[in-house]
Amino acid sequence: MITLSEENYLKAIYHLERQEGGAVSTNSIAEKIQTKASSVTDMVKKLADKDLVNHIKYQGVSLTKTGLILAANIVRKHRLWEVFLVDKLNFSWDEVHDVAEQLEHIKSPKLIDELDVFLDFPTHDPHGDPIPDKDGNISKSDKVKLSKVRANTKCTCVGVDDSSTEFLKYLDKNQIALGTEIKVKAKEPFDESMTISINGIELNISKTVSNNLFVKTN
Repeated sequence: MITLSEENYLKAIYHLERQEGGAVSTNSIAEKIQTKASSVTDMVKKLADKDLVNHIKYQGVSLTKTGLILAANIVRKHRLWEVFLVDKLNFSWDEVHDVAEQLEHIKSPKLIDELDVFLDFPTHDPHGDPIPDKDGNISKSDKVKLSKVRANTKCTCVGVDDSSTEFLKYLDKNQIALGTEIKVKAKEPFDESMTISINGIELNISKTVSNNLFVKTN
């Protein structure tokens, strides 16, 4: 058995490894968890003693195979619960994260397997993030950030990199959601802002916004 705190650390390391493409520093973990680096060092030692992470001084922290499967299943539970809350309980996509943070710690493999069946085996959560399977496998995607798309290109929104309530409400206000078709009309060299068109309506967006939207080009 692992504690709720240990699960949160494993999940944080999992996300950081995917972002950074390898072992992560204790400072990165501290920033992600919003705690002191000394607390991270203590927790990493506990996780290493349980063979859930590898920690090599000056080289960083990485999940072991066991740790990876555990972390991926926590993420799997979180994202399945988000699908359930949006599809079955009419939550909006900006409301589900905090609730799913609580539900992800329920330790019942049968419940999660049945939830997966009940939801008809979804592959992505309401924010466009892929849902790992029980073995930690995750589907690859050819999505890119909107900020990388050239002018005069059509694309479709398939995910967000920032799932904060504030950003999702901003998207709702501007009628941007998963599946929304976007045309990049112009890019400003000075600040990398963009003029985009959605359903014939033009919108100017900052680089911060375009850098937090994932799209597939049409």
